[in-house]
Formats: sequence, structure tokens, C-alpha cells
Amino acid sequence: MKKLEDILENYYDFLLFEKGLSELTLESYSNDLNRYIKYLSEKSIQTPDKIQATDIRHFVTELRDIGLNINSIIRNLSSIKNFHKFIVNEDYSTNNPSLHIETPKHPKTLPEVMSVEEIDKLFNLPDLETPLGLRDRAMMEMMYACGMRISELLTINYNSVIFSDKIVRVIGKRNKERIVPIGKSALDFLERYLDESRPELAVKGKAGGTLFLNFRGNPMTRMGFWKIVRKYIEMAHLDIKIHPHTFRHSFATHLLEGGADLRAVQEMLGHADITTTQIYTHIDREHLKQVYKQYHPRG
Repeated sequence: MKKLEDILENYYDFLLFEKGLSELTLESYSNDLNRYIKYLSEKSIQTPDKIQATDIRHFVTELRDIGLNINSIIRNLSSIKNFHKFIVNEDYSTNNPSLHIETPKHPKTLPEVMSVEEIDKLFNLPDLETPLGLRDRAMMEMMYACGMRISELLTINYNSVIFSDKIVRVIGKRNKERIVPIGKSALDFLERYLDESRPELAVKGKAGGTLFLNFRGNPMTRMGFWKIVRKYIEMAHLDIKIHPHTFRHSFATHLLEGGADLRAVQEMLGHADITTTQIYTHIDREHLKQVYKQYHPRG
């Protein structure tokens, strides 16, 4: 039976001439598989028939131990699986020990979240003596207070805010309505905006019932809002990446950090499936780890 090193040379030829892989991709395969075969060789495994699934699992554990990140481990395991598939297809062996090895899942990318201090710093920047500054503060306050999607914020009507009950009627995805509480700070600035700023802006354009208007008096656009937010982010010298859901992510994370029930947060965010909301519990756990490390005497 052919040794693994010899089969590997044939595999490289297959990848280069039959699969047409680039030299760069081939080099990546080579690095992964040379390390794998070296590992097997140190265990005195020279032929494919001798390899067991436990050998691959132990190799993956070793990759973790040497500090490879999850994406590199996934790539290594993919290289190994393709190599063993080639071995079986080319009749070098009937043994495929990688067949039932599960590939680790790529970790979910956690959304960017602002701290309470960063939000305070950001919210204190708009010039409240101007109609646009007051509008900017009211928009950011409402986005954070209610955890709205940007599309929901920009299409909401001024009569959707019920000041007496401290709630907002939000029309979400698939025209599904939900009721979201709104805090005192957001209500105060919203009331000032409606009394002092919106009437002045509305006379310039075709406002209709839309709550938030641009300087021309027309409904605020998504791009317009994020230009405003980016301006304040730069003014505050905050080292965060802003995207359309930053306030929404911060809203959910801060509620959970404060002890809010996951189901309640799901309802306020308008998530149909609670698994969508559960990503914020990962952020909450990271927060708890940081608190533990900072304050526990053995942290």
C-alpha cells in the first residue's frame, strides 16, 4: 500500500492539473496537510488504512492547543476531509476516517455595542439651540430608547407616540405592529422636537405625517440619518464601527445586562424567533466575564 507522503504528491498534482487550483490555494492545502501527515508520522502511522477518526480528533485538539483560531481549524479540517475523499476515490484505501467528523461552526459575529458612557458622550454633542441639533438628539434618543430598526424609526408617524402612556406604536417587518415603551429622556427631547423643531422644518417641504424630517422638510432618509450619526461619532472620537443596528444592539444588550427577561426583550425588538434575540445573551455573558475578572479576588 502506498505511503501517505506519496499519495499526497499525487493529490497535489490532482489539485493543480485537474482541479485547476491556484498556486496560493495549493500552498494553503500543502501547509495544512504536511502538518497533518507529520502528526500521523510521529504516531507511526504511514498508510491511510491505519488512520482512525480519533487520530483526526486528537489532531484538531492539538491545533487548538497551539493557538490556531477557529477559522484556521475549519480550513485544516476541510483540507483533511478532501484529502481522504481523494484517497477513497482513487482506490488507495477504502478507509475514510474523516467521514463522520463534524466540522466546527463558524462563530457568530457579535454586533458592535456602545457603552452607556459612549452613548452619553454622543448624545451630549448636538446643539440643542438649533432645530437640526434638537432633531438629531431626539432621533438618537428614540433609536436607543426603543431599540427600533432604522427603517422603523424613519417611517414612524408623529401620532404613533402616545405620551400619556409612554409607549410607541411601531410597524415592523411584514407590517406587524408592536408596542414599545419609551423612557422619560427620549420623551422629553421628542416633545421639544415636536414643539420647537418639526414645525419649522415642516414648512420647507412635504412632510406628511412622518415624524423625523431633514433640513428640506422632507422625510429623513437612511443615508441622511447615518451621515448625522457618523458626524457625531467622529466629533466624540469614539473608536467604534457604526452600522444601522448599533443603537438597537446597544438597547438589547444594556437591557439584558440590567437583568431584563429575554422574552420581554424579544417582544420589544419584534423578533419572531427568540433564537434571534439570544445572540445578545452571548454579549451579556462576555460582560459578566469582564465583571468577574475585574472584581473577583481570584479573577
